[in-house]
Amino acid sequence: MQKKERYQRVIEYFQKAMPIAETELEYGNPYELLVAVILSAQCTDKRVNQITPELFKRFPKPEQLAEVEPAEVFDYIRSCSYPNNKAKHLVGMARMLVGDFEGVVPDDVVELQKLPGVGRKTANVIASVVYEKPAFAVDTHVFRVANRIGLTTNSKTPLATEQELMKYFPGEIVPLAHHWLILHGRYTCLARTPKCNKCGLTEVCKYFEKQQKVERSK
Repeated sequence: MQKKERYQRVIEYFQKAMPIAETELEYGNPYELLVAVILSAQCTDKRVNQITPELFKRFPKPEQLAEVEPAEVFDYIRSCSYPNNKAKHLVGMARMLVGDFEGVVPDDVVELQKLPGVGRKTANVIASVVYEKPAFAVDTHVFRVANRIGLTTNSKTPLATEQELMKYFPGEIVPLAHHWLILHGRYTCLARTPKCNKCGLTEVCKYFEKQQKVERSK
């Protein structure tokens, strides 16, 4: 199967099976999503959603967050992974957001990456989710699913994966496709025990094809 055909089959499947796909992080504005995404690094969305209500109540705007020391933020986020570093990143992010961007979350991926705690993946999430730009955030789920299905070929890094996905997914559906792959990886194409028996993509999936060959050879 040619790669273009594989992509088309994947797009057609998700358009029917998952017409609505969006982040599971709970937020009310770009600032809140930025905070939530920073917290979500190596942490589940469920845990982040348990943390953020009180955090946002105490720091509803970046101006309030910029005025405190990381130690105070730590008390609100202690149950997430790496709370010390994330507390420092959040305060640093808020101070730069207020000082350099007038409190407005930028829509440019390069500008976003200037903020403490914001790498390319986080910047792409904000650009895609908030501003609906064709930016493909590659987390562990996207990296795994894209490789297993065969959407990428020998892409060894998140950046290489991002570039290949951007080459074949039409720009207008990139924000949606980003969530398709994340949610598929989170609930179906699991890292250790993929639920191939419940997957509608087995006929185009390279991983499933290999597994079938292994079974037949036994």
